[in-house]
This record gives sequence, structure tokens and C-alpha cells, in this order.
Amino acid sequence: MKIRWKMLILQLVISLGVAGLSALSTMNSMELYQSLNQPPLSPPGWLFGVVWTILFTLMGISAYLVSASDSKDKTPALRIYGIQLAVNFFWSILFFCLQAYWFAFVWLILLWVLILAMIVSFAKVSFPAAMLQIPYLLWVTFAGYLSLAVALLN
Repeated sequence: MKIRWKMLILQLVISLGVAGLSALSTMNSMELYQSLNQPPLSPPGWLFGVVWTILFTLMGISAYLVSASDSKDKTPALRIYGIQLAVNFFWSILFFCLQAYWFAFVWLILLWVLILAMIVSFAKVSFPAAMLQIPYLLWVTFAGYLSLAVALLN
């Protein structure tokens, strides 16, 4: 498969753009987060940025693989991708900015379901694109643990 560089760069700009906007909207809330009662296995604050950058990069690559396909299933798959990007963005605001920990946990369950739906829909178009999203699903599962624990402890 020949790499379509413009399409790849566009997909990376979209995914990393959402990541950047999310980081900008929550950057002043990280000190507050660190001051909360934390559950066991809470990673250091700096790790979140590293992990999310990797995950959003993988999202962009996956979206590229799907969008570059000739499959008739690519449009519905990319719709789910776009919806989950928006839900992901708003989770950060709910959790970090609004400190609505319980609502953010429920919102994260919605995100988890959307990620699973995205993986299934991507698999119909590009199996590698779907597999690149497994780390994202695992991280959001872990984030669910952290989110629920923060809601319970605070």
C-alpha cells in the first residue's frame, strides 16, 4: 500500500489537534488533580501526557488506514471515530475542569463503548487499524478505574 502522505498528515493533525486542545483546556487543573486523594496504581502526572500523545498518534494512524481504504464500511467507521474523539475531549473537561467525577466516570463508560464500537467498525475496513486501538481501550479501562476511585475517594 502506497502511503498517501497528505491524508496521513491530515489524520494526525486531527487526532493530535484534539489532544492538544484537550491538554490546553485542562493544563491548569493538573495541580488540583495531584492534590486529590489518589487510588493505588495512580501513575505520576507526567505519564498522562506521554501516554495520551502515543494513543492519539495511533488513533490518527488508524483513521488514516481506514480513510485510505476503498471499503464501503469506511464512512460509518470514521463517523464512530469522530464521535469518540468528541466524547474523549469532553471527558477531560468534565473530569479536570468541572470536577464532576461521577458524571465523568459515566461519560468514560460511554467512551469505552464507543472505542469498542470503533475497533469493531475499523476491523471491517482494516484489521491493523483496529489492532492499533487496543492500547487505547486498555488505557481507558485503566482510566475508568482511576476515575471511579477518584470519585469514591474525594
